[in-house]
Amino acid sequence: MNIIEIVEKIADKLKVRAYIVGGPVRDKLLGMPNSDLDFVVEGDGIKFAGALNKKLKGKLTVYRAFGTATIKIKGKRIDIVTARKETYACPAAYPAIKPGTIKDDLFRRDFTINAMAIAVNRKDFGKLVDFYNGRKDLKKGIIRVMHDKSFMDDPTRIFRAVRFAARFNFKIEPHTKKLIKEAVLDRLLAEVNTGRIRKEIELLLKEKNLKKCLDIFDKLV
Repeated sequence: MNIIEIVEKIADKLKVRAYIVGGPVRDKLLGMPNSDLDFVVEGDGIKFAGALNKKLKGKLTVYRAFGTATIKIKGKRIDIVTARKETYACPAAYPAIKPGTIKDDLFRRDFTINAMAIAVNRKDFGKLVDFYNGRKDLKKGIIRVMHDKSFMDDPTRIFRAVRFAARFNFKIEPHTKKLIKEAVLDRLLAEVNTGRIRKEIELLLKEKNLKKCLDIFDKLV
């Protein structure tokens, strides 16, 4: 039995909605490999992760403050997140979290192409959940931010926009580009702690087409 089938059975047993979300959905639609799995649960994500790990017998790490957990097993990483809403008190702050729906959880994502989900409960198994036209932008090859305050909430999304544009040979759509330039001019990246900036730079340096990343970044700033 594969991991998704196990998640399906646990979700139905616990009577909660569960979804594959984010990068794995994007990469599946692009026909690209992705060894990680990210799940969102409309319910108690930590309880769900505990039940899942009883079956998988991997290494479980819990982050209670965020309602999330990670299981590592045989070189795979599985993230389980409680569906939530997020609000930010000030630019680059850690978010305040409240329980939410899958729609709320997808809205807090960085870009529309990462704001899709696939249902795993038996009733709707395999159904694409796409409230924000992510598949349309994926087909057009567009990086589009979720909302106008996105880079204010998390300025490190600027680095992610660059990485995705270079990796997939996508274009950053004009309004998103405008918001990035405004965030840079407002020096919002200076509000982010150095550890998070270092992590984003390390991820940037791991991209296969680093030169293209740097060219895109240079044009944005």
